[in-house]
Amino acid sequence: MTRRDFLRASSVTLLAAPLIQLPSSFWGSSHRYFTESEAATVNAMCERIIPADKDPGAAWAGVVDFIDRKLVGYHRRYQSLYRIGLKGVSESCLTLFSKEFIDLDSAQQDELLRKLESNQAPGAVWSQISASDFFNRLVEHTLEGFYGGPRHGGNRDAVSWRMLGLPTPPVRSRRPLSADWNVATASRAPQSP
Repeated sequence: MTRRDFLRASSVTLLAAPLIQLPSSFWGSSHRYFTESEAATVNAMCERIIPADKDPGAAWAGVVDFIDRKLVGYHRRYQSLYRIGLKGVSESCLTLFSKEFIDLDSAQQDELLRKLESNQAPGAVWSQISASDFFNRLVEHTLEGFYGGPRHGGNRDAVSWRMLGLPTPPVRSRRPLSADWNVATASRAPQSP
């Protein structure tokens, strides 16, 4: 290939690049487990479980980020429960309201959550898993994300601790935060004989 052919092919490729649609996983998603639409649904559901009032609710506190992180880590065993459960939520919403959960008004969202809680949600997906099991796990994870330590991805700016009037302890780390800390710690370490 001559240099002229190479430049011509390169320029065509560069001009066509904006037209190529790569999957969001190529560009990087802000979530580790959820798709963007799943994350939006979980975020809306968590906000109905712990809604904002004079204090921020679950959405502002980043509970969906907490759940997303845990599903690729410690709560990995619940991945299929969430994946199937979110399909069931979508199916139930479309059956009852002809809309997705995020497009429902708050009264409709609450109605669907009550149906999930009582295991009365319509849809064939719920024959694979229990709607109430999915709902109860979501509530549990929402509470963990809202009231847990901010270093785990939820409770942004310790919002729930401030709401409860609890002191916000400093974030602990395994690494020293400064060189001064190393010197102070080393001077207290027992000396070998």
